[in-house]
Formats: sequence, C-alpha cells, structure tokens
Amino acid sequence: MAGIIAYGAYVPYHRLRRADIADTLGSGGGKGTRSVASYDEDTTSMAVEAARATLPPGRARERVEQLFLATATPPYLDKTNAAAVHAALGLDEQVLAADMAGAVRSGVAALLAGASAAVPTLSVLADLRTGAPGGADESAGGDGAAAFLFAGHREDMPVLAQLIGHSTVSDEILERWRLPGASSSRVWEERFSEGIYVSQAAKALGSALDGAGIAASAIDHFAVVGLHARACAAVRRSADVRPEAHAPDYTGVIGNAGTAQPGLQLADALDRAQPGETIALVVLGDGVSVLLFRTTDALPAHRAAKPVADQAAAGAPAMKYATFLSWRGMLDREPPRRPDPEPPYAPPAHRRAAWKYAFIGSRCEKCATRHLPAERVCRSCGEVDAMAAEPMEHVRGKVATFTVDRLAFTPSPPMIAVVVDFDGGGRFRCELTDATEAEAVIGGRVEMTFRRTVTANGIHNYFWKARPVREAEAPAPAAAVGDESREGAR
Repeated sequence: MAGIIAYGAYVPYHRLRRADIADTLGSGGGKGTRSVASYDEDTTSMAVEAARATLPPGRARERVEQLFLATATPPYLDKTNAAAVHAALGLDEQVLAADMAGAVRSGVAALLAGASAAVPTLSVLADLRTGAPGGADESAGGDGAAAFLFAGHREDMPVLAQLIGHSTVSDEILERWRLPGASSSRVWEERFSEGIYVSQAAKALGSALDGAGIAASAIDHFAVVGLHARACAAVRRSADVRPEAHAPDYTGVIGNAGTAQPGLQLADALDRAQPGETIALVVLGDGVSVLLFRTTDALPAHRAAKPVADQAAAGAPAMKYATFLSWRGMLDREPPRRPDPEPPYAPPAHRRAAWKYAFIGSRCEKCATRHLPAERVCRSCGEVDAMAAEPMEHVRGKVATFTVDRLAFTPSPPMIAVVVDFDGGGRFRCELTDATEAEAVIGGRVEMTFRRTVTANGIHNYFWKARPVREAEAPAPAAAVGDESREGAR
C-alpha cells in the first residue's frame, strides 16, 4: 500500500462558546467551545490552508499528479471546487482536480483513493458544519480541514506512515439526510442506528486487523469519528483496545468537523505518534470504514509545522452568538449604504489566475525589484520583459499603515485595510482578517491567507488577505519531503 509522505491541518481561529447559544435562545448549547470559520472562509479556502500546511512552496507541489477535495458543504454545485484549490497551490495544469462531495463519508473515500492511487495524490478534507439555531448539529459541529499527500508508486519519497490495512462495511441507513437547498440536516432518533454502527464497527475493525495480521491490543492510537456521538462512544467502549491508546478528544474545544474529522484525528495521531506505532481510524457514516496505518522512522523529522493540538488551543476569545448567526447567513444585517459589490468576471480572472489564486508577483532580473501584482516593465529600472515569477504566499511582512473603514461593504464590519511591506521587498494593500481593531498596528507582523472576499450574483470571489502572526516569530516552515529550501526572501 502507498503511504503518507506529508500532511497538515487547519483549524479556524474563531471560537463560539456553546453556553452562549442557551443564553440567547433559552435552550440548546452545552459546555465548551466550537471552531467557527470566519465570514470570509468556506470549505475551499480552508482546504487551501490545509494544503499549504502540507505542501510549502517547493518541489513537492511539482510532484502532485492528482488532487481530491472531499466536503459535505461545497461552495459550488455543478462546478469543481477542487479547481480553485489547484489554482491557489499553483499546481501543474495536467494535475487532475476533482471533488468528492455530498456526504461526510466522502472524507474517508478521499483518503482511500489517495492511498490506493498509483501516482502522488493530494487528498484534502474540509467541512463547515452548522444546523438549525439551537440544534445539536449547530452546537456540536465545528469547522476545519486536513490534507495528506500520498506517494503513489514513487519510491524516492520517504513515507511517514504506511496504510497496512483497511476494511469497509456499507449500509443504507436512514439516519441523517439533507435535501438540496436545505440549510440544515435532519436526523433520526440516535438509538435507532447506535446498535447498527457498533456491530458494523466490530466487523470492519476485526477484518482490517486480520488482514494486517495484528491484534487490537497492538493498536497504539485509536480514533473513532462520525456525527453519531452515541455510536462513536459505544464503539470506543466496545473495542478491545488499550485505554491509553484512545485519541484525545478535541470536540469540547473545536467540535466535530464532519467530513474533515477523520483527517483532523489522523493528523493529530501523526503529530503524537512515534516510529513503528499503529494508528487505527474508525469512521462511522452510512456504514463503517477502518484504516490502519503504521508510522516509520521518517515521521519525527517531517511532522506538520502546526500540530492540531496547538491550533485547537490557539483559538480567539469567544465570539458573540449573534455574530455567528450573521456569518452563517441566518441573521441578516443591514448592509452599508453603498452600491452592491460586483462579482468577478471570468475573462480577466482567467488571464490573471497566477496572481489572483496563487499570489504570484514578479521580480526584475536586472535590479531585483519585486512587483505586486506582476508587471512587464520594472518600475525601478525600466527594464522590459525581464521578469521572473515571484511566489509570495509564504512571505511574511509588516503593516506599514492601516485604516478602519466603517462604510465599506463587508459581512463583518468594520473593514480593516492594511498596506503590507513584505520581507525582502514589495508593498501590497489588502484586507486584514481574523483581527480586531486593536490588533491593527503599524509594524505588526502579518502573513497571507487565502479567503473568499465577497459573493455577488452567485459567484465567489477568492483572493488573498493578511492576518496577524500571533505565535512567536519562527523560521519559515521546513520544506516538504523531497524539497530544496528556497532562498530567504525570494
């Protein structure tokens, strides 16, 4: 079986206290918090962030030959959402980009498709979970994404974890459903399917372990995921697995990320595992799938730069429930007295795709001046057509100046606009996201993030924004397996 050669996860910055739901509605809620995708995030933008964490700019991206995006909440129907992820990563045009969408089980399908592929495949899982106000899906849900690069048949890529066995039981269970156009799912009474899932999990886990030739007691990291909380708990109790092997529970902090939850749990297991350990991932939903991985000696040197546990602990102070409802489109607020925003237009967007999606500028080959966006004529020395492509997504900078605009159109007023001076040269004006007014300070360190700037006439406009660098200043992320380090500020 093919193995994982790189991985990464993304947990949005914002958090909602479940108790605030009950405080507002008088019912629902619960304890802890859940992760919340910002007003300018969706499953495509979160998928890009997880993929960027998996594949820093470099040679590893050049080796990707397939890209699968799994989500139950695609921003587009009848259009490939993975194509935007492909464009943001700057992958070769011959790379297949395809969606696996519609249900949370598409996440495990993307993992198995990547693991069984003959060519290097990037499997990305993303989800934005919500439900009717005050309902269990709303409070128990969470938003996030994870990505995994599988080696295919390439033998020149060190494997971090190898898929040593898997088994699946498929079943048509009327447990959860959502009609096209509906804003939330409907579920049957949980006791109906709990026993079904426990029985199927025992069968699938036993089959996977037998196929791999190992016993349940040999499992070092055991994670059970699914939207059926009672069934997941029952499977954990019934499995003959050592207590210390059970995975940490982050649902009290970030919630259940649905399609992305198997990916987040697998990424967390890889964050914590030592070489030679066995990871068992059990996924419930319209049946049960079990994936068994064994880690290798290469894992410690190539772990993800931002562990899942650190991202879970680094969330923002709790937001207001009314803000959450507004971001989810369930509470309409009056827009500013300005003309409605215009949608992006297809021809210019396609012509400037390298800039719009991959954030690629240019550098003059004569005087080394950076240009954002890319230009043909150097503004410093006047040289014509002597430019080299300059990827900028990974370059950090500092705020040169900013303004707080209370009249500009934004789903989360006010808009904070900043001018960024990038390390190594180049200046760019953009929005500052995931930040309060107090965090907009001259000299503040920022990094770039891929976001949805606006939706107009049914068209999503994606571009790049700045966000504050909150962790201690650190070196640039290590290059992915098989990469060569880039020169400092290129």
